Amino acid sequence: MQTRKVTPPRTAVRRLALGRLISVTGGAAAYTALNFTVWDRTHSPGMQALSLLLTFGVAGILGPFAGALGDRFDRRKVMIWSEALASCFFIGMVFAQAPLLLIVLAFGSAISELPFFSASRAAIPNLVEREEDISWANSLITVGVHAGIAVGPLLGGLIVASAGPTWVFGINAVSFVISLVLTITVHGRFTDPERETAEDGDSGLTAGIRFLFGEPVLRRMSLAWLVFVLGMGMGMVADAPIAESFGTGATGFGFLIAAWGSGSVLGSAAGRWMTVRSEPLWVVVGAWVIAAAAIGVGLAPWFWLVLVSLFVMGTADGLTIVAENGIMQRRTPDAVRSRTMAAFEALLSLGLFVAYLLAIPLLRSIEPQRIYLIGGIAAAAAAVVLVPLLTLRREEAGMVEIAPEVPVSAAWESRVE
Repeated sequence: MQTRKVTPPRTAVRRLALGRLISVTGGAAAYTALNFTVWDRTHSPGMQALSLLLTFGVAGILGPFAGALGDRFDRRKVMIWSEALASCFFIGMVFAQAPLLLIVLAFGSAISELPFFSASRAAIPNLVEREEDISWANSLITVGVHAGIAVGPLLGGLIVASAGPTWVFGINAVSFVISLVLTITVHGRFTDPERETAEDGDSGLTAGIRFLFGEPVLRRMSLAWLVFVLGMGMGMVADAPIAESFGTGATGFGFLIAAWGSGSVLGSAAGRWMTVRSEPLWVVVGAWVIAAAAIGVGLAPWFWLVLVSLFVMGTADGLTIVAENGIMQRRTPDAVRSRTMAAFEALLSLGLFVAYLLAIPLLRSIEPQRIYLIGGIAAAAAAVVLVPLLTLRREEAGMVEIAPEVPVSAAWESRVE
């Protein structure tokens, strides 16, 4: 039987990053069209929150199940089937008209995408040749994701304003098919070969949750970002009303998200030069910058200043995501990595769930911009919790100096065993 040629590691990462760029661009455009259409047709904070809850918040309920797929089955196949199912739901949105039906179909697409996210993040340390390439790979893929977030909302807002949401949903379906094809062309090591022959001592769905809260550094990061999303998640519900309050409509709504997304592209790209020692520093610094930028959004008297503040926020967010991924991947054994990644996303999604619910009465009682002030205070509290991570710079340097040829995750795997 003829074996498939393994895709060179850097080529594999580049293809996955390109696929993420294409599909996230389409997905961000579609979710922008969905959220603005729901608000435009209903002007209901409840429906707006429901739309966000069943798309961005779905990982909080189903994330652990999705993560288990990436640890139990071939991650490449999980990623392929995930994208294929998501594209089917997006095709269905082309023919839907009622806001509630659109939300239900978007809910299906969000569920379908979950296994891809956790499996792809868990595969990165295995796809790259060297441990020091992890930051480069995380940076490139995060650039693809956030470039899509930067372009997609703007594209979605412009198309909704000129041709209607149906066209946006159709373009998004095509983007997922293209990304699916790119994923199929990647052949490489998506899991640790030793994991396939070793006895997995913990195959339960909650293994990722237990590891996440049992490892001190990951526990601190998780609790800090939970506080963070409780505040900042409410800002997501306020974005469309903020655009409306400045009289910018669907196009302005797209610009709001695009400003954050374009900043995150810059931050993600800069993350490629991170090292094991600098990752904790950027997590802490990024959190403080996000807090200051959120307060800037809440106080800005002009729309352009809101955009500038969101651009700064996105830049800091891009840096923290690259650093956060590197820290988590290095400190998590391959056998539970997908489930741990999914557990982390699930926790944050549960925070978003609560934030979306809290935003409903707040939008009825205060101006939408002021909600970002609350988010800024929450982000500052998260930054305080993250400050002790700065001590990791000495710890990580010591681990690399003692055994530079051994990935950091291997050291932690021995501790778990």
